[in-house]
Amino acid sequence: MASRIHPSAIVDARAELDLGVEIGPYAIVEAGVRIGRGTRLLAHVVVHAGTELGEDNVLHPFAVVGGAPQAKKHDGGAPRTCVGAGNVLREHVTVHGGTAGRTTTIGSRNLLMVGAHVAHDAVVGSHCVIANAVQLAGHTVVGDWVTFGGLAGLAQFVKVGESAFVAAGAMCERDVPPFVIVQGDRARVRALNVVGLRRRGVAEASIAELERAFRAIFAGKRPRAEALRGVTSEEPMVRALVAALAGAA
Repeated sequence: MASRIHPSAIVDARAELDLGVEIGPYAIVEAGVRIGRGTRLLAHVVVHAGTELGEDNVLHPFAVVGGAPQAKKHDGGAPRTCVGAGNVLREHVTVHGGTAGRTTTIGSRNLLMVGAHVAHDAVVGSHCVIANAVQLAGHTVVGDWVTFGGLAGLAQFVKVGESAFVAAGAMCERDVPPFVIVQGDRARVRALNVVGLRRRGVAEASIAELERAFRAIFAGKRPRAEALRGVTSEEPMVRALVAALAGAA
């Protein structure tokens, strides 16, 4: 199926559009952009040079992808942005390109809600939900299956582990371990993200192992380093949790 481009859209002849791409009214696609099969840009979307969009993405009105980074160190070169497949970017989502030859990267099957921002050089995994007005600063790293509540924020260089839940309004200045819930300003670990793990399809036996490890680490009275040494499990998720916490110690 050929691409469909609204007559009011501005699509540079040097952009590469795969089959089945739809470009809506007043959208702008700059030179050097690559858009995969079945991706839809609704009205007023802007995709800047240096951006690659995979297949079956949907970008809602006024989303802007690949814009110049908000960084004083940016040398003015073309920023690079790579977005995977099957993502939904709702109204007014902004994603800025990388600096100094780096690439801002978003994986696949993510939902970015209204007004969310992904800053320069950030890396977002797959299967994430990023709610309204969430702000991800430059150089942040978000693992797979992470969920953010509305108005949450990450400081620069903060990492969020897989299947974590960052509660609404949480302000994260430290790395967030995998599989946990963090909440507050400044955000602290509150509980294991059992609901998120079940929604992901993690086996109940694995969740039980994580719960035992979580209690040993966070609910006991031993110092954190000692508690971590006392957690012995062959469950890969437990080992990932211990490794993340040991690295942060």
